[in-house]
Amino acid sequence: MESDAAILAFAALAQPTRLDVFRLLVEHEPDGLAAGDIARRLNVPHNTMSTHLATLTRAGLIDAERHSRSIIYRARLEAVHALTTFLVKDCCGGRPEICAPLIADLSPCCPPQTLAAKEAAHD
Repeated sequence: MESDAAILAFAALAQPTRLDVFRLLVEHEPDGLAAGDIARRLNVPHNTMSTHLATLTRAGLIDAERHSRSIIYRARLEAVHALTTFLVKDCCGGRPEICAPLIADLSPCCPPQTLAAKEAAHD
């Protein structure tokens, strides 16, 4: 990730509603949410929400996909990965023990399920 792209992403997230939108979309991965649902959940007027969604899209943090009459928005988790990697790429000057707590905090909050666990969940 280049500095300009990182600055654009941080600028998009530096506004409370856009940060709330992005976090809401991360919470609803992989299905995403319709624009109207996002606006209702965050109690933001539809026209204002459209502006926020456009800003997040331009920053590369979310994607939009038309489904019938709705537009479904999803967080681009690969953008979060790129942004995080950009921030910590040269972490701690080659001393990984200093960065260990940060890396531990970045570990997945939802450990991957085994195939058996997935099958059991669907039964």
